[in-house]
Amino acid sequence: MKKLLIINIGSTSSKLSYYNDRTCEWKTTVNHPVEDLKKYPEILEQYDYRYEAICNTLKEANIDYMEMDAIVSRGGHTRPIKGGTYLINDVMMAEIKTGNFGRHPCDIGVYIAAQMAKESGAMPLTVDPPVTDELTPIARYSGLPEAPRKSQFHALNHRAIAKRYAEEVGKPYDSLRLIGVHIGGGTTVAVHKDGQMVDASNGLYGGPFSGNRTGDVPGDTLVKMCFSGKYTEKEMMSKLNGTGGLTAYLNESDIRVILGRIEAGDALAAEVLDAMIYQICKEIGAFSTVLKGVFDAIIISGGIANSSLIVDKIKESIGFLGSNIIVYPGEEEMEALAFGAFEGLERQDIIKVLS
Repeated sequence: MKKLLIINIGSTSSKLSYYNDRTCEWKTTVNHPVEDLKKYPEILEQYDYRYEAICNTLKEANIDYMEMDAIVSRGGHTRPIKGGTYLINDVMMAEIKTGNFGRHPCDIGVYIAAQMAKESGAMPLTVDPPVTDELTPIARYSGLPEAPRKSQFHALNHRAIAKRYAEEVGKPYDSLRLIGVHIGGGTTVAVHKDGQMVDASNGLYGGPFSGNRTGDVPGDTLVKMCFSGKYTEKEMMSKLNGTGGLTAYLNESDIRVILGRIEAGDALAAEVLDAMIYQICKEIGAFSTVLKGVFDAIIISGGIANSSLIVDKIKESIGFLGSNIIVYPGEEEMEALAFGAFEGLERQDIIKVLS
């Protein structure tokens, strides 16, 4: 019987679950106010804040991470790697620390898992990290040789949701052509073909704007800002990923709060949200061309998919692409992390190691 603690740190929340022999016995979400997070200009500076919040939550639930066989975190940003179950080691953490491969709050989870594993003797693991790279060669072209397109998206949840759909329709995952749409703290669209995610929008520095990310921005304006002397590199990176998107326009990234403001008559909030939905729909349309418009389904998931208002607006805009639009509100990242880790514990030969 194996015990696992699962950690999934997102933009404004830390999700935790405890698995005992493949059964989830406890799960919770620790929400972090935007005002608290704004105190930390650089994402990794949130480490102590997140670690303390997680430890306090575990203590209140009478869950002792010292008893775990594995501490599993949603993976961080390293060099592009193939999907699978990975051991969290010094090489992985060193690559994350550089920030050369992107930055996201999930990077903090890798450090927390490593620390808890060091204290407890558990195995620190991650599964299908966001740098999972299955892009085709042609998908890497950006128009600038020095800046190829990168594979940085919600790979873990995209694959888990696609496999769930495949199971429900009774077809092998690798036989389906799918467009996955994850709308949460960040938004990504991915194309599934022959069991591979052959193209995807960049969830950190591209695609539609989202809770705290700017998405695609005019390149000339961005360059001028960088050389204006008004901002440091750290400040500019934070504008792209940390204080951009809904946060920049509305000083708020929580969709529930924003929907409440709209209901109360906030016209600016309504327009900004419509603009975000507009960009999401354009991204779906663009990625449908990768499959030449021939696909089995469009699958929408993520926390924001819980909003029927937002989902209905997306459906209205993309309905011309086909009627098979499937919605799985929320995400299945916790389950995917747990089952990938259990498989690794049972067959340790499949655990991959960065060197």
